[in-house]
Amino acid sequence: MGKLFLTLIQILLPTYVLICSLLYFFQENLIFFPEKLPGDFRFEFDQTFEEIPIKTHDNKILHSILFKTTSPKGVIFYLHGNAGSLRSWGQVAELYTHLNYDVFMLDYRGYGKSEGRISNQTELFQDIQAAYDLIKNRYGERQIIVLGYSVGTGMATQLAASNQPKLLILQAPFVSA
Repeated sequence: MGKLFLTLIQILLPTYVLICSLLYFFQENLIFFPEKLPGDFRFEFDQTFEEIPIKTHDNKILHSILFKTTSPKGVIFYLHGNAGSLRSWGQVAELYTHLNYDVFMLDYRGYGKSEGRISNQTELFQDIQAAYDLIKNRYGERQIIVLGYSVGTGMATQLAASNQPKLLILQAPFVSA
């Protein structure tokens, strides 16, 4: 019985360590499911929008879209969920533009037409802060409502804690990873 137990430990322990190591090194692949679009992709939405490139601290270009209304009450800074790209998430903007808010949406690194790939949390927060600074210069911080959806709620919370937006809205926040 003791020999069988020792043999099981010799097999199961290395297997467990291997699985944990793989999960650690590939965790971004288990969380983020980007849709990649070609650089010349043309968006088609039923409302007025402007595509805005954002240069990151390491010279990557992130892609964003600003959906516009004629007399905006402010702007919704929308941080989308873990899958897709602005091609699908852009449909959400119509809900808020009908309420007379402009809507700004950013594709994270590796999503849509954005360059690079998400490699760490610090870099992701820096990218989002760069986008927020751009919008803050256009609207003024007291006109910005930060809205995070699903995995975007974590980033939205960090952004709101580091800045002074008018409101923070968390839609479908995750409980744990």
